[in-house]
Amino acid sequence: LELNKNEFVAICGPSGSGKSTLLNVICKQDTFDEGEIYYKGNETAYFNVDDMDDFRKNKVGFIFQNYNIIESYTVLQNVMLPYELKGVPTKEAKKKALAIIDEVGLHDKINNRGAELSGGQKQRCSIARALLKEAKILILDDALSAVDTDTEDQILEHLKTRRANQTTIMIAHRISTVRNADHILVLDEGKCAEYGTFDELMAKNGIFKEMYDKQQL
Repeated sequence: LELNKNEFVAICGPSGSGKSTLLNVICKQDTFDEGEIYYKGNETAYFNVDDMDDFRKNKVGFIFQNYNIIESYTVLQNVMLPYELKGVPTKEAKKKALAIIDEVGLHDKINNRGAELSGGQKQRCSIARALLKEAKILILDDALSAVDTDTEDQILEHLKTRRANQTTIMIAHRISTVRNADHILVLDEGKCAEYGTFDELMAKNGIFKEMYDKQQL
């Protein structure tokens, strides 16, 4: 499987097919038994501790399905966190964080703490935090399931403007999401069963078409 810069790849497949595991492996949160992952031509198996820290901190943005925001922090504090970890001056970090928060529709919740947010609002907060990181690889683990379709459209449109310098990989359960993808990866029992554009996969009458016909997307 080859994933390229300036590409949006949606991952689909039945429950238990390995979607989240694949994302965890790509971003080096999980290990694998065989094979190799290359990043810009470099074998990641030979990363030392500093290489691994740099990869996770600066190269990958991960939007978790269960949000992983800090409940005692405000929305603004949560979103600013990646920049603070990088040592970016507070004034600059706050300015960029406010712009991103506005884009995901949380401008009226800036001073609300994580514990005060609904599930959809927590998801938008985690999305804003990952977007601010400006990582080369942006991974969304079913991260849009808790937001409404209008917000999803806004976020996907925003991702499109960043795609020139970023690879976006997303687990998708909505047909609106996969239609916006450049390519779709279909997993089945831990293997890559199908890969192609929406039109190509619909013409194959394979797993993806079956999921679509059964309204599982």
